[in-house]
Amino acid sequence: MNKNRIIIPVASGKGGVGKSVFSSNLAIAIAKQGCKTIAIDLDLGGSNLHTYLGLANKYSGIGDYIKAKNIKFKDLIVQTDISNLAFIAGEGRTPFLANMPFEQRLDLINNIQQLPAEYIILDLGAGTTFNTLNFFGISHQGILLTNFETPAVMNFFIFLKNFVYRVISSIVRHDRIIFKMVVNAFRGTMDSEPLTVKKLLEMVNKKNPELAARAKKAISYYHPRIIFNMGDHPDELLMTNKIDTTLLQTLSLQVDYFGYIFYDSQVRHAVRKKDPLLISIPKSPFSIGVADIARRIVNIWDKDINKSGERLYEATLKRYKQLKTML
Repeated sequence: MNKNRIIIPVASGKGGVGKSVFSSNLAIAIAKQGCKTIAIDLDLGGSNLHTYLGLANKYSGIGDYIKAKNIKFKDLIVQTDISNLAFIAGEGRTPFLANMPFEQRLDLINNIQQLPAEYIILDLGAGTTFNTLNFFGISHQGILLTNFETPAVMNFFIFLKNFVYRVISSIVRHDRIIFKMVVNAFRGTMDSEPLTVKKLLEMVNKKNPELAARAKKAISYYHPRIIFNMGDHPDELLMTNKIDTTLLQTLSLQVDYFGYIFYDSQVRHAVRKKDPLLISIPKSPFSIGVADIARRIVNIWDKDINKSGERLYEATLKRYKQLKTML
């Protein structure tokens, strides 16, 4: 894969947190940075990214590519009216692709990795289907979008839990005994002792230390980047320390806090009009937040981010004060 090609999967633990609205506007914002960008609808089973980009649902998509034998993947690319931005539809005219065989998924990933773009934004389905978890794993730094409501935060943790166990399962799957042990442990009853990744890897280590070491190393590669949407006040970010502690204790996972977008009532109106807010109202709170994230992606995506929670809080507080003077 071209080392200059950056693939960014965008997922969410539940629907309703604004994932597709964010994905579409993020692709626009990166394209406006002068970078060749492709937005791909990988919400197979509920494809609608075209709507948020202001496009008609008339293009052949990934569903057509998978079902037909005479369509080349590169022929799915649709150039939009926005400079530097192209689009690939999801189901197109072929629905019901929520579950995809391994071979088709692998072929799809290989094709995505060869696309002619600097940035590829993947709008994934909400929740934890195998498709979503596998596509999220394409990048070691996928974006996970959430808001601060309790159900969204809970599903944010559930998504990461399922993702980590999916990583472990993929490492141990060829050892039937260990794989069955991992699956049974993960499906443990609610009244059993809480299962942590550390405990699970200790169980694997007793039977196969080499597999346990590989699984631990694989988990360490992933640093999901968290973006909070529909925020009210920067102080909400003070919870990141608690999130860090919980993720390390339960999943042995570290995340980066990469963005915060303030609540903006104009988003819903823009969606109804099928008019990307970043185009129609570039100075709205939502558009400014997405543009901030796009600049960070272009400037620091491949860099390590130390104390990301503190840095995001400081940047968000500064932006909050600026927005108050604008409104």
